[in-house]
Amino acid sequence: MKVGFIGLGTMGAFMAANLQKAGYQLVVHDIRREAGANRLAAGATWAETPKAVAEQCEVIFTSLPGPKEVEPVIFGTDGILAGVQKGAAYFDLSTNSQALMKRMAEALATKGAYGFDAPVSGGPKGAETGKLAIWVGGEKEVFDKYKKVLDAFGDQAAYIGPIGTATVAKLVHNMAGYAIQTAMAEVFSMGVKAGMDPLDLWKAVRQGALGRKRTFDRITDQFLVDKYDPPAFALKLAHKDVTLAVTMGRELNVPMRFCNLALEEMNEALNRGWENLESRVPMKLQLERAGVQIKCDPAAVQAVLDADKAQ
Repeated sequence: MKVGFIGLGTMGAFMAANLQKAGYQLVVHDIRREAGANRLAAGATWAETPKAVAEQCEVIFTSLPGPKEVEPVIFGTDGILAGVQKGAAYFDLSTNSQALMKRMAEALATKGAYGFDAPVSGGPKGAETGKLAIWVGGEKEVFDKYKKVLDAFGDQAAYIGPIGTATVAKLVHNMAGYAIQTAMAEVFSMGVKAGMDPLDLWKAVRQGALGRKRTFDRITDQFLVDKYDPPAFALKLAHKDVTLAVTMGRELNVPMRFCNLALEEMNEALNRGWENLESRVPMKLQLERAGVQIKCDPAAVQAVLDADKAQ
């Protein structure tokens, strides 16, 4: 089986590498040929266009920033739709819009092919280690046929429902995280301004009912230690995800006051020129407004985490 992979960025490069490690013969494409150098050195075949990938492959994956990048890869003159084989399965691993995913699946169906929205969760580390959730929407029987391919780079590939449902699950997941992040910045700025040391405050609240679920451990890598570069997930990509989520809410006439506030925080951070920093960097805005600083010793933070592991 030949497997096509389009988009060899931070996430895509790791996922493609794991497919090769599992023994699949890869055909790869990226707008930058140099992004495919490692995969080509490991035996992959280069394709000049997405169409050329589709012409050769039974299964095709894309891992791209978002809808504006995915749409031409599917519908462009040299896109997947122009070269897809009858019976082929295409999985978009990007965080995308539900409308585009439905349109993609309908277009592929006219060629006798199958389209899936298959967003992933786990970040670059998960992509590297193969510990990724992959939510998949589309035809269940075809998903079952190719699940073993998904298992080559994700340990939790799950069928969610018809096309578009996986996109909903991913947007709900991501939007919840960024809304919580906005609230976290507010309560910590209050606590520090009230006189608490941020490390002591963090150690205290993570022992409470909410903290025991380790909600507060999400802030250890960036917010507590004031380190947002290099990013695990860039703000510009998070902004795209949140925009997709609140747009879906608007289309469904769902009030999303707090989520829209999270988006406004991101807009302000983008206007500061922080688009390439870690997606948690908008939390700094709340610290500025409150007039407090948080910068814990990374070693001290790690010591708290290590103490938990030892128990």
